[in-house]
Amino acid sequence: MDTSIDHIGPQKAGNSFRDRHSNVNEKGKRNWVYALKPKGKLYRYRNYLSFVYLGLFFALPFIKIGGMPAIQLNFTEAKFILFGKIFWPDDFFIFAIAMIALIVFIALFTIIYGRVFCGWVCPQTVFMEFVFRKIEWWIEGTPAQQKKLNESQWNTDKIIKKGLKHFVFLFISLLIAHTFLSYILGVKEVRHLIQSPISENAGLFVGLLFFTGLFYFVFAFVRDIVCTTVCPYGRLQGVLFDKDTMQVSYDYNRGEPRGKLKKNVSQPVLGDCVDCKLCVNVCPTGIDIRNGVQMECVGCTACIDACNGVMEKLSRPLGLIRMASENQISKKLPFRFNGKMKFYSALLVILTGVMAFLIISRKSIDVSISRVKGQLYQEVGKDSLSNLFQAKIINKTHDDVQYELKVEGAIPGTVKMIDLHHHTLKAESLNNATFFIVVPVSGIKKRSSKIDIGVYANGTKTQTVTSTFLGPFM
Repeated sequence: MDTSIDHIGPQKAGNSFRDRHSNVNEKGKRNWVYALKPKGKLYRYRNYLSFVYLGLFFALPFIKIGGMPAIQLNFTEAKFILFGKIFWPDDFFIFAIAMIALIVFIALFTIIYGRVFCGWVCPQTVFMEFVFRKIEWWIEGTPAQQKKLNESQWNTDKIIKKGLKHFVFLFISLLIAHTFLSYILGVKEVRHLIQSPISENAGLFVGLLFFTGLFYFVFAFVRDIVCTTVCPYGRLQGVLFDKDTMQVSYDYNRGEPRGKLKKNVSQPVLGDCVDCKLCVNVCPTGIDIRNGVQMECVGCTACIDACNGVMEKLSRPLGLIRMASENQISKKLPFRFNGKMKFYSALLVILTGVMAFLIISRKSIDVSISRVKGQLYQEVGKDSLSNLFQAKIINKTHDDVQYELKVEGAIPGTVKMIDLHHHTLKAESLNNATFFIVVPVSGIKKRSSKIDIGVYANGTKTQTVTSTFLGPFM
């Protein structure tokens, strides 16, 4: 299978067609990528962005809003906190719409900008390029020195460098695993687990070791294979791209025919590409962007910085490699916001609007009331009837709430709680209540009547719930 989408043609591309991924050599073995450290404006911006990203990732579990974690995704208790708001399983439809909106946003972003998300924001890339690879450069040196070290015999220098690198990798992986656990259980609980004996939390300890090993294995050994082979988003891009998609592209019309500059030697007219291969050397997935748009390109823009640096030294225009669509390169057309982009944009606006409405209209006290099944009406004295009801009340706030139920509407009646002291909703919990509703016989006109029950929290009415009151046959 040809994994490159070649817009250049065999002569301009240097007959560089591939039938394998960039991280696999001719013999089917792993082609380890020794990426050169990029230099340039875009790399600086990515560096700044990575500081913000990593700072937020490690700081968010410690940030509290209104006494609650800024973000906590407690899957074990099905309780999710986002910026001080608690979401419960009954809010699942909000999450469902949010996930659909996220997928549509990613699709729209990919249609317009290709895989720039992968190269600039994806956690895999941020941690790999701005944490683990930097550590590798610091300990083992330049790509050439790393390759020489890997190919050398084991000696004291190699053992020290490899041992130090993998120790630091393991430590950071452990730190990432603890941070992820803090997003699930909360910092307070994680701190308690750390201070408690392992025997009391053996399951969590095993899970922590598993994820530590997973992160270490990914960043120490799997690395670019995650982006080129494992990630489903990378596979999805081939379906979403079209000739109007802005992506990292080589301007073959301007760059070809390529060739190295030679002093005092008569040369044919060459393009701007001097075949320095810096764009290949800085690529974290090891591709040659000059061979056309390829599925392994993560849109990190490192090749743009490398090429622009060479063009500056040669006093030639920048942008031989740049963000551009195929129509911009081949037909010199301006960027076009096509029908596919408009459709996904409209869909995203609609989904965002629906999600915003659901969040705004979401109740902090959610109540469901139903008559106890299998129970008939009861006669109370000579002039009243009663039905037994159950209420499930979710208090989504982080404070205890005093509540009261009142019969409202056309049918008069009173609520009699079975538990006379049951008037408090515990914070962040599901509360159950059982009660009778007593109605005068004169208020019942048919076998089954609709009855309205007002729900009051701290003296303020939050909602009205309609249920069914069962009376005698008329």
